[in-house]
Amino acid sequence: MSLRFDASQQARTAQNLKLAPRMIQAMEILQLPLPALEERIERELESNVALELAEPAPAESRGDDEAAVTRSEPTDGTAEQFERLRSMERTYGDQWNGERIRPSRPSGRLAGERDPKMSAMANAPSRGESLEAQLARQWSLVDASPELLAAGSRILEFVDEDGLLHSSLEQILDQSRSRPGVPWSMALLEEALDRLQRELEPAGIVARTVQESLRLQIAARMRDAEGEAEAAAWTDAAAVIEGHYDDLLHNRLPRIAQQSGMSLERINEARERLRTLTIAPGRELVEVRDRPVYPDVLIEYDPSQDRYLAALQEGVLPALRINPQYRKMSKDRQVDAETRRFVADGVRQAGWLIDSINQRRNTLLRVVECVIKRQREFLDHGPNFLKPMPMIDVAAELGVHVATISRAVSEKWVQTPRGVFPLRKMFSGGQESEEGEDRSWEAIKAVLREVVEGEDRTRPLSDRAIAEALETRGIRIARRTVVKYREQLGIPSARQRREHR
Repeated sequence: MSLRFDASQQARTAQNLKLAPRMIQAMEILQLPLPALEERIERELESNVALELAEPAPAESRGDDEAAVTRSEPTDGTAEQFERLRSMERTYGDQWNGERIRPSRPSGRLAGERDPKMSAMANAPSRGESLEAQLARQWSLVDASPELLAAGSRILEFVDEDGLLHSSLEQILDQSRSRPGVPWSMALLEEALDRLQRELEPAGIVARTVQESLRLQIAARMRDAEGEAEAAAWTDAAAVIEGHYDDLLHNRLPRIAQQSGMSLERINEARERLRTLTIAPGRELVEVRDRPVYPDVLIEYDPSQDRYLAALQEGVLPALRINPQYRKMSKDRQVDAETRRFVADGVRQAGWLIDSINQRRNTLLRVVECVIKRQREFLDHGPNFLKPMPMIDVAAELGVHVATISRAVSEKWVQTPRGVFPLRKMFSGGQESEEGEDRSWEAIKAVLREVVEGEDRTRPLSDRAIAEALETRGIRIARRTVVKYREQLGIPSARQRREHR
């Protein structure tokens, strides 16, 4: 047996799809929401010498609806241009001599004027202290032995962001035996945990379970109770948490009354007290800042034309242009080749960015105009009248790929007369009612919420009853679909919604 190797050449035809860098950048810019786009522009201004802020045009020569990103060329012969040329000569002279030094961009600020970015950073609130650091600082002030302080510090390393201990003391002990200087034992950890729960604030911190945290919070409230009535209510709350926690979670109040001997009135009073407590005490120490919503598009009603008009919220975006001197320098043969190549790359990148931003604006406006045309009833009457509008239909109408529509609406928000909504909310499937009326899935969810909010809480509707109530409104969906939508809306089951009187 012999092995034989042959070399041969073959011709083959194949198609390969490759995305140009310019196209990739356009897709990235299209997908960015307004705050992310602002950050991207700031980074480009810092890294690209050929990109600069455009001078605002005079008010009489610029309309109110003029695009925020322009590529207008400046007027030659002004004193500002001469000053800019002199600045470039000072900063760019070394490059003409063959040394490749990156020129600095003229700031455009008056002498002594502070950088607005530095002012914004100075006025910005500082980042709050972390939960771990706050608890460690409190524990360091406790009067205890070094061994106990070390054991408490070790326990604090296992506290999660809710302020609860997510590991058992046995696990902490197993992972701490190799640490020198402390006689690790279960008794030491239990004593440290007890001191942590008694000394640290807020009450309920460093608890092993939610039930234990609630128990600690109730004990603190009982110590601060004013009057016998308040103390009695907290005593009932402690009894419910201690002996009937599972029944409380499932809203089985009559069963609690039967087993505890308390009346429903006392149990309801205890439950109202429990609602003032927290299941995540650590959240009270760390400020949770909600991410602000910046609408990318504004839809307003024009009564004179009886129509809705769309406009982009681009007031925070700076107007951009390509520096004319760098554009000229990129074509000047008297400049050395390396410098000319460096400037030409910057000019090309700046042009791509400006074109991508303009393309983002045009695409987004075209998509929103389709939304206005198809969702007129939603804009007039509210979420219950949202129509089905698949992205593939809008893509076919605009003559673009469905992925372009998906990128255009990704993480975008729209401000309408009915409130501020994610733009993607306007795009969903749906069904046709018996009367021939189209309803999107989002509209069906809104009707479902309306049905639940109008029920008698002493006799809440079951999932099957909700499906029947929707059918009377021309919406026919299965019970399992009701369950899915109810869970997506955060609506509890009928047993948990029931009010016992």
